[in-house]
Amino acid sequence: MAKRLFDFLTSIIALFVFSPIFLVIIILIKIKMPGKVFFQQFRVGKNAHLFKLVKFRTMLENHGGNSISVKGESRITPLGTILRKYKLDELPELWNILLGDMSFVGPRPDVPGYADLLRGDDRLILNLKPGLTGPASLKYVNEENLLANQSDPKKYNDTVIFPDKVRINLNYYHQRSFLLDMKIILYTALGKKLTEPCFN
Repeated sequence: MAKRLFDFLTSIIALFVFSPIFLVIIILIKIKMPGKVFFQQFRVGKNAHLFKLVKFRTMLENHGGNSISVKGESRITPLGTILRKYKLDELPELWNILLGDMSFVGPRPDVPGYADLLRGDDRLILNLKPGLTGPASLKYVNEENLLANQSDPKKYNDTVIFPDKVRINLNYYHQRSFLLDMKIILYTALGKKLTEPCFN
């Protein structure tokens, strides 16, 4: 209950505070990237229920690519590269938090195909609301750069990064607390990258 109240009140404040930035980004997208301003995609939420994630669009429309993003891809526009670098493309997810589909802290929401790979105790992660940030996000803050250095980015994601994120998120599930959430939010705000998130 305390976490939901925090998410609700803080998302309202954040939407108000960042509204000028929203306006600037919307105008820039309209000028530099004709087409839709927002990218919407179904993701897996709490209890495996689907919800529509909202982000600022950073890619060309109808690019036909997969769900793995790699730094330097041609489908990512120059403006999109800047938005992604500073995580500004994720600001509209504050709306998802306000609606209750997401929380400020939790596992990043996966597309259905990846959530379907969870087995056994790993599925406990689905008892959590997905988050704007989280312990796995802190470890893999430079994920797109990491993938760009791999000969097969998708294979590396599927065999190395995804299983490690599941492990970290399961650890978070068992040790989560309001104090830990505040710590993760602080580390995220400071842009601190952790080799291995500390839950102590």
